[in-house]
Amino acid sequence: MYIVSEPKSLSDPQIQAHVKEETGSWPPGYLDFLRRVGQGTYRGWMNVQIPDPEVLKPFAEYGLWEFDADSPITEQQIGDCIAIGTTVDGDFLAVHPQTAQLIWLPRHEEYLRVISLLQAGEQDHEWPYAMVLDEIYRQVYGSSQEGVVYYDPWTGTRNHFFLQLPPGQNQLSLPELAGMCRAAFLPDQSHENPYTCSLFYQKLGGYVRFNYANRQEVAVFYEQGAQQAVTVMKQWLLSKGCRGEV
Repeated sequence: MYIVSEPKSLSDPQIQAHVKEETGSWPPGYLDFLRRVGQGTYRGWMNVQIPDPEVLKPFAEYGLWEFDADSPITEQQIGDCIAIGTTVDGDFLAVHPQTAQLIWLPRHEEYLRVISLLQAGEQDHEWPYAMVLDEIYRQVYGSSQEGVVYYDPWTGTRNHFFLQLPPGQNQLSLPELAGMCRAAFLPDQSHENPYTCSLFYQKLGGYVRFNYANRQEVAVFYEQGAQQAVTVMKQWLLSKGCRGEV
């Protein structure tokens, strides 16, 4: 798994300070993952967070989901759940300690679901919780996530800026610019699909993202101590027709 920047690992006291009582129902590798790389975003999809027993308590009164005889928990039991992650779309991943179930609380669906981890992989894998998250993605979306496996820690020192590549005659397309950037600055890792291209650089402690869906936006994410590398990258992008975003 590629780690985008220097992680902020968490100690056991830091983790347990957010949990009122110990539970034996954590997903495989979850606590070790927090100890090693801390909170962050996995593959641009799941925000891995410290256990939070408070955030879902109000949801027991909101009436957001339907409940029937097949529901894994009752609406009132939502308040007992400990949230351990959220997706970028607003779904919750939580543990229900009393039933030892891993619960998926979808933002845009009517029913909660239980996540089964029988096919999640072996415990001795270097990053077992990454395998768990991949299995959750497969169960929720019905397909495997494509591309590089990467984790973006929340360092608290990340900066960014945005540029635009305006359309025009004889102007580069965004995929062409991404290809030229890849050739000029060999990335340590990359992720590309029809909608976006991200080139990861350890010297930035971040990455350059080309928004293919938008067709114009270029974003550079970097750590505070990478200013020299950032200046070189920005000057190169400006030399290829990018402009400061207004």
